[in-house]
Amino acid sequence: MTSAPLSNSTAHWRALDAAHHLHPFSDTKALNAEGVRVITRAEGVYVFDSDGNRILDGMSGLWCSQVGHGRRAIVDAIAQQLHQLDYYNTFFKTTHPGAAELAAAISEVAPAHMNHVFFTSGGSEAVDTVLRMVRHYWAAMGKPEKSIFISRRNGYHGSTMGGASLGGMKPMHAQGGLPIPGIIHVAQPYWWAEGGEMSREEFGLYAAREVARAIDEAGPENVAAFIGEPIQGAGGVVIPPANYWPEVEKICRERDVLLVCDEVICGFGRTGQWFGAQFMGVKPDLVTFAKGVTSGYFPLGGVIVGDRVAEGFIEHGGDFNHGYTYSGHPGGCAAALANLRIMHEEKLVDRVRTDIGPYLQERWLKLAEHPLVGEARMVGLIGALELTPEKATRAAFAAEEGTIGLICRDFSFREGLVMRAVRDGMILAPPFTLSHEEADELVAIVWRVLDLTHAELLKRSLMVPVPRVPARAA
Repeated sequence: MTSAPLSNSTAHWRALDAAHHLHPFSDTKALNAEGVRVITRAEGVYVFDSDGNRILDGMSGLWCSQVGHGRRAIVDAIAQQLHQLDYYNTFFKTTHPGAAELAAAISEVAPAHMNHVFFTSGGSEAVDTVLRMVRHYWAAMGKPEKSIFISRRNGYHGSTMGGASLGGMKPMHAQGGLPIPGIIHVAQPYWWAEGGEMSREEFGLYAAREVARAIDEAGPENVAAFIGEPIQGAGGVVIPPANYWPEVEKICRERDVLLVCDEVICGFGRTGQWFGAQFMGVKPDLVTFAKGVTSGYFPLGGVIVGDRVAEGFIEHGGDFNHGYTYSGHPGGCAAALANLRIMHEEKLVDRVRTDIGPYLQERWLKLAEHPLVGEARMVGLIGALELTPEKATRAAFAAEEGTIGLICRDFSFREGLVMRAVRDGMILAPPFTLSHEEADELVAIVWRVLDLTHAELLKRSLMVPVPRVPARAA
């Protein structure tokens, strides 16, 4: 007779999970057969699993743990707020101190021309809010025909119907009847995989002018906005050529198309500036945010609205028939205010720009010397490694896309580091509190993981190159 697993054991939690929990972005049958990893606690830049293994959290949870794990000040702020006011809505002509103070605090660190905030529960809701807000703005301004959105292939804007439609992920579009109408997808600024023989600068202009081409073909009088991540996160940390974003902004201004920066990943310091738009040198009309605003301690997101849109929206828009039960939740606002206080007091955004960012970047970029790495790139504390069987031609692997990345990811977890696989590359976004010693540990693990992966690919005869299709022929 087999005895039941102990109630505080890995086997017990795995059994419960397999019996009742449907995971996001997962093949449930395959996951249940393999067995999930059970994370039980976290501290600083490390998480710990139910078997006692310490794992360096190289992805900040899911891009969100700016100040690291276990910050008592944030936990206490949430508890104190919930003891005083556990919940009230921001409908019915009401607010509460946290919502008002957080809106002001976010406006203070946002670009100077952005002074209004609409709160949501997370990033996907923020993107859906932008869809409705932008279309309502243009209708209020007497141009209801301006309703089309331009976004990018391989961009990620969440997994709601609107967000997944704006995103350019083919696997998401293959499910649920997506995308919804009124969205046009254009080339992404991904020089490594799609630049062909073009220089980075040539490709940056090419990708930007694809935005112009799409707007002109649809008719500028019909296009409401262009939306893009300053750096594409889930798409593989695609860092655009330096001339891309300024050219996109110029194109949008010339055609009276609103510019939306999806800052759910880049916002709140990830690039070494408070927002990725500031790093890229552009002034968006709207910004979506979530994740880093609370460092993941409480769900909260929103939209920062530029003065032009806010003025038209407020003066001519009347009722905006949109909102969420948890828009400006008191607990979320308390978490965000405490998180921002820590970021200011410890100068963490400056630290990403002038200290730990450059320190890790120098070591990360040297990983390009590994025989398996075709390109290492990093801005602030967000980076990627492109794995390739043939550096000189930037070739892809002949194996099914994703095979090599998953092999590398599994070695990474085994060796004690969370890195995420995207196609056949690896991406990284550690907490801002990462020390120099922890950065050294991180890079040492990556070297070891690359060696293990390279040896495994040679053993399985997977180092077979195939040429990539350049963007002009896509």
